[in-house]
Amino acid sequence: MNVTVTVNGKAHTRDVEPRTLLVHFLRENLGLTGTHVGCDTSQCGACTVHLNGEAVKSCTVLAVQAGGMEVTTIEGIGTAADLHPLQAGFWEKHGLQCGFCTPGMIMSAAELLRHDPDPSEATIRHHLEGNYCRCTGYHNIVLAVQHAAAAMREREAGQAADD
Repeated sequence: MNVTVTVNGKAHTRDVEPRTLLVHFLRENLGLTGTHVGCDTSQCGACTVHLNGEAVKSCTVLAVQAGGMEVTTIEGIGTAADLHPLQAGFWEKHGLQCGFCTPGMIMSAAELLRHDPDPSEATIRHHLEGNYCRCTGYHNIVLAVQHAAAAMREREAGQAADD
């Protein structure tokens, strides 16, 4: 089947088997390997992307179901020269060790911060419950999200003051 999906702002049309999962489409058809395959059972959150602006586990979505939709992956939220505040927060607050869970954590946290720009520690922990990290105790991940939230609020306040 032909499917057209807009990924990180660019439309991609590919011929895929109807059973192809979105995570495999992104990794194998488009070469976007930042979205990780962790468990294949939707438990770990390593494959989290944004589908039409909402965080989803891409191992639970068929590529053909994403046809005509907008997908944002970890590669689409920042660049090496201009990190997203969450990427910078994970760097600054040591929110990663091996890094395998990091893209999914960041994509989940980005959704949280879009809805709640000043989340409590409990809210952050609750929102990230669907994302597993086997290396950390989550403490620095929470600090990274709090750091990013503060940076985003500060940036927004600066933009408002400029207007």
